[in-house]
Amino acid sequence: MVNNFHKHLSQILEIPEDSITQCSTHYDVKFFKKGSVLVREGEVNNDRYFVEKGLLRMYSIDKLGKEHVIQFAPEGWIISDSTSQMLSEKSRFYIEAIEDSEVVVMADDFLFKLAELHPQVAERNQVLMFNHIKNLQNRVNALISTTAEERYLDFLKKYPNIMLRVPQWMVASYLGITPESLSRVRKELAKKNFEV
Repeated sequence: MVNNFHKHLSQILEIPEDSITQCSTHYDVKFFKKGSVLVREGEVNNDRYFVEKGLLRMYSIDKLGKEHVIQFAPEGWIISDSTSQMLSEKSRFYIEAIEDSEVVVMADDFLFKLAELHPQVAERNQVLMFNHIKNLQNRVNALISTTAEERYLDFLKKYPNIMLRVPQWMVASYLGITPESLSRVRKELAKKNFEV
């Protein structure tokens, strides 16, 4: 039931899988129906979520009620509001199940417990956090300095199967464009014989 979780963490943290099992009291497997909200704006997000099966998304809602998709998390991805978790601040985001999802919910002390068994986990986690920050910076830079077509092509590389699993408006929201603009981009790429 948590095979992907054990394998994934073992690889990225460079520790044996049985060490993760030793800390099993610090994570739980939960099932979320499509549309379930795991985190709401205004709540403190203490957990991290590993998607064993299904699809989650993180988004914000602006003052006009418009949603802005920040991240998708398909199988094998970890998602959380890191700022809320690390600084115990109220979240500015929602995390929602887009599909029926099986999720490993890691308590805030889970990685500390792993680090007690394997001290290198703290350093690996720091490297992963820096990579996360780098990816966020690259995403912000792309939103302000690349064309809609370039952002869409990058999206397809990052999330190869998401277009088939989510409404087009969510993809447009992630790209920072309107659904109509996304349709135009896809039509232009189709004319160039690019598979969309």
